[in-house]
Amino acid sequence: MFRPKVPTMPQPTGLVTPPAVVEPTAVIQHTPQTPAPAPVVTPAPAPAPARPTVQLTPSAVIALVGSGTAVVLVVGAVLVSMLLAIAITGASVAICALVIRSLISAEGKRR
Repeated sequence: MFRPKVPTMPQPTGLVTPPAVVEPTAVIQHTPQTPAPAPVVTPAPAPAPARPTVQLTPSAVIALVGSGTAVVLVVGAVLVSMLLAIAITGASVAICALVIRSLISAEGKRR
């Protein structure tokens, strides 16, 4: 009762039959006796609404230029601060290396 009924897949027979090709033997011209029905006129679909265009007022242009300048300044400040951090780290590592080297050489001279 609770077992699902799974449909069985059709098994292939291995036989392939090509579609039948019917060649016309004579051309039959048909002359209609009754007039053709008038075509059904459907109303044309309404045109899609046009996309709203962006109107740039002088204040909007000033706002865009100001925000672009602010973004450039912030990104520049971040990049410069990262460069300074790397430079300061490199200099401190070099100073530590010099101090360690001098300590090791001074200890060797005492013995």
